[in-house]
Amino acid sequence: MVNELSTPYNTSGHIEVICGCMFSGKTEELIRRIKRAQIAHLQTFVCKPITDNRYHEQYVISHDMTELNAVSLASPQEILTLAKHYKVIGIDEAQFFDHTIVEVCNVLANEGKRVIVAGLDMDFEGKPFGAMPYLLAVAEYVTKLQAVCTISGESASFTYRKSHYNDTLLVGGQELYEARSRQYFYNSDK
Repeated sequence: MVNELSTPYNTSGHIEVICGCMFSGKTEELIRRIKRAQIAHLQTFVCKPITDNRYHEQYVISHDMTELNAVSLASPQEILTLAKHYKVIGIDEAQFFDHTIVEVCNVLANEGKRVIVAGLDMDFEGKPFGAMPYLLAVAEYVTKLQAVCTISGESASFTYRKSHYNDTLLVGGQELYEARSRQYFYNSDK
């Protein structure tokens, strides 16, 4: 269950992190929060790393195909320039950005902006992913979502890679990954 924040969105800057495994609804939740900000007539800016090219270059798209206009960026530093005149900043797939994403989010929040960041908290080996642990540490609000385990039907917090490709960065969807509970993630036939 996701609770709305109790503080008004337009009073002070802060960082919100939405995390979890693949297929847990992170992007869907990011899109929902951005759309609510738009309904409140707040200026919004949404971006994602250029490496996330699964669905479309100019949209943030959830696995259930909900979409929102977005800008694909090569570097987190670009956000500071492009989002200068916006009140609410949405960043999807933050784990694919380098560690400067943490500094960028802090600068934005310190400027009074609401920064909503979505990303995988762990990689396919169950290890903290990229800059996400640091974002979790500096965020005022953290929402950890769970998926459904494809084997047991229980809550899933882990992303299982179905291939034996060992590099951390391998962008894909259901063809490469599935959500697993702790039991079936650690007791798999990796």
